[in-house]
Amino acid sequence: MKHLITLLFALLPLALSAQSTVKYGYVHSDSLLRSLPAYARAQSELADLRRKYEAETAYNEQNFKRLFSEFLQGQKDFPQNILLKRQRDLQEQMERSIAFRHQADSLLRCAEDELLKPLRQQLAAALRAVGLERGYEYIFDLDAGVFPFVHPSVAEDATPYVTEKLRYGDAVPTLLPTPVPQAVPAEPSPSEISPL
Repeated sequence: MKHLITLLFALLPLALSAQSTVKYGYVHSDSLLRSLPAYARAQSELADLRRKYEAETAYNEQNFKRLFSEFLQGQKDFPQNILLKRQRDLQEQMERSIAFRHQADSLLRCAEDELLKPLRQQLAAALRAVGLERGYEYIFDLDAGVFPFVHPSVAEDATPYVTEKLRYGDAVPTLLPTPVPQAVPAEPSPSEISPL
């Protein structure tokens, strides 16, 4: 028993020194994404799309207000069947307007994901390259909110290294749109081949 305790105390410094060689990095991915020139272009495209959807939403609201105003003005004079029809028209217009808003919100989220996807891939490639070069075990994203505290003695800020990779493109593949596969012409059937 005494020898076991002595052995454990003898191995403790080795275990502690092995732990001190582990390196961790941390970054703020949001600021890295915002620093990319393509991010500003993506945000500009998204703002243009958002303005178009807002204009259509405003058009729908004006149309609804017009129908509602006409309904209120003629409500007393309408026969019962026309009154019911106008109420249904108003209800349908309101439902279409709400559905359009939901669809526009969904399409904007999809457009944002699609526009930022290549930037996130570029950032991931830069993080991977820096992690391998610097010998990090992990690189934590402090913007994700998962790690509220990272002690500076066991981790270093990898942001400058990743920024350099992104700026100069070292070991970061250029992400071009994937080419659309061209249709391969079908081989002619034996009956279509003319004898020579």
